Amino acid sequence: MSAQIESVLQEGRLFPPPKGFVSKAAIAGMDQYQALCAEAEKDHAGFWARLAREHLVWHKPFSRALDDSNAPFFKWFDDGELNVSWNCLDRHLGTPVENKTAIVFEADDGKVSKVTYRELHERVCRFANGLRALGFQKGERAIVYMPMSVEGVVAMQACARLGIIHSVVFGGFSAKSIHERIIDAGATLVITADEQVRGGKHIPLKPAIDEAFAMGGCDSVRKVVVYRRTGGDVAMQPGRDMAWDEVVAGQSAQCEPAWVGAEHPLFILYTSGSTGKPKGVQHASAGYLLMAALTMKWTFDIKPEDIFWCTADIGWVTGHTYITYGPLACGATQVVFEGVPTFPHAGRFWEMIDRHKVSIFYTAPTAIRSLVKAGESSPDHHPRKYDLSSLRLLGSVGEPINPEAWMWYYTNVGRERCPIVDTWWQTETGGHMITPLPGVHALKPGSCTMPLPGVAAAIVDETGTDVEKGKGGFLVIKKPWPSMIRTIWGDPERFRKSYYPDDFKGRYYLAGDGASRDLDGYFWIMGRIDDVLNVSGHRLGTMEIESALVSNPLVAEAAVVGRPDDMTGEAVVAFVVLKQARPSAEEAKRIANDLRNWVGKEIGAIAKPKDIRFGENLPKTRSGKIMRRLLRSVAKGEEITQDVSTLENPAILDQLKQAN
Repeated sequence: MSAQIESVLQEGRLFPPPKGFVSKAAIAGMDQYQALCAEAEKDHAGFWARLAREHLVWHKPFSRALDDSNAPFFKWFDDGELNVSWNCLDRHLGTPVENKTAIVFEADDGKVSKVTYRELHERVCRFANGLRALGFQKGERAIVYMPMSVEGVVAMQACARLGIIHSVVFGGFSAKSIHERIIDAGATLVITADEQVRGGKHIPLKPAIDEAFAMGGCDSVRKVVVYRRTGGDVAMQPGRDMAWDEVVAGQSAQCEPAWVGAEHPLFILYTSGSTGKPKGVQHASAGYLLMAALTMKWTFDIKPEDIFWCTADIGWVTGHTYITYGPLACGATQVVFEGVPTFPHAGRFWEMIDRHKVSIFYTAPTAIRSLVKAGESSPDHHPRKYDLSSLRLLGSVGEPINPEAWMWYYTNVGRERCPIVDTWWQTETGGHMITPLPGVHALKPGSCTMPLPGVAAAIVDETGTDVEKGKGGFLVIKKPWPSMIRTIWGDPERFRKSYYPDDFKGRYYLAGDGASRDLDGYFWIMGRIDDVLNVSGHRLGTMEIESALVSNPLVAEAAVVGRPDDMTGEAVVAFVVLKQARPSAEEAKRIANDLRNWVGKEIGAIAKPKDIRFGENLPKTRSGKIMRRLLRSVAKGEEITQDVSTLENPAILDQLKQAN
């Protein structure tokens, strides 16, 4: 463990919640928030037990909230039984919600289709019955490698209905990634599609499955089910491969669910970017679903009339919690989008918000920053050109959002009337942990504000001792919570070492993020612990340097990494995307010098980047995640040996190798 991290970011702007919002919010005002926090403090397990009884439908009620006898392998509500799919679909049958639109699906080409809760229930039941007829049952594992589609949600819900543990693999991942996950999970079923469509391009999926099988070792798989998204020509192996339509043909629209124990694994989700053996984060059924439903109500303040849109892919945890499970458990109407935000033009997101009258919009800082650049360079598609009056709440998810991107989002998309819920959470936490509540907290651009009631977040030093306000340290969660990771699939010792390390005597969950709290008690995420730079003995969070760079009017996006330096220990290397075209070599030197001085003025000379490199974009996965490991290799001048098949834009790496 390392020494205390310095917090150098200064942010003084404050945006109180709109009065009209507070009066109607699920948690209305600071007094109600503090009362919930006090209830959780007085009886932690009892607090979560009350919520689990109020927000979930139980087949067999639980009698015990928390079993901490084998910490850190905590169990929640473990003698109760329920079914997650029942809680998302059947609970709405016989109520007005059954005829409400569950999903508004917009395809890449703009074609729109809608599915009601009753129709979605029938589709899930038919597919689940088809899988059951093929012999699949509770406890087996399924790999889901699907496009963004209603069928992707149906596949996940059908697995949950049968007690089959699903592991969704993002559609941009390579055959090697699929191969590793099939073997690690011991999957017996693969659900895929012929192709996906993104940005006008047909991208093959089934051929990647075939390539994975060709690598050997996938003998556990009995069936591969193929959804015909495009009708693309794919090979079908007799006896193993079946068309989706063939599986559902003649199946009943009613399907008795498999009632499972609260701790039955709902899914395994492999964390992206890990090296070596894949790390399968395992989540339990009841505790995970409770947090998904609760945060829809608390964080997003979901109302019956809302149109909710989370732009994530189902291949990531955000797509699990805030597309497949949370909105459906709450009976919400949501938009599911197949395409990309810049096709066929840079105003696609804003056009869709206008067309579908979206009221709650949840997206990633990476998307926001790319749209800042697009809006500046294509004025016709700036959000100000669209009617966004239906919006009432904005959200941010992923890495920390830098203050200038926050302000652009607040001003141009929310028109200074929509609160922004800047949510901190992880694959491992299952749902939001630290986030503004829109009817409670005054907002500070770039801060995720305060923990949810019942979430015991703290910032500690390397000994596990709380640090004083204004100082940085390691973000930890001191008490278990229902949606927490249960283990790493097949590797409990790796789970314990990764998340409950001996440094803290195994007492606290280590989030892996550096953070600070300001004098008002607001949390500021400073980036991953392994993204902390040690420059001349000063430990600097990369996010703060990135925020300083992006606050410059010329800069659309920035990523900062470190490289070894004989003089300072580590040197700051910045990769920058400008709002204008990539500069010539001579112009790049001038702009780089200006940006160094800018960072010096914003933070201090210690944070000035030694190298600044310009690209038309940053190396990102197709989901928009910046591949910082690649940037570290580029900064060090190392040969790139890692798999770059998941990158949206591999050619960008060559641009970024040029120092200024």
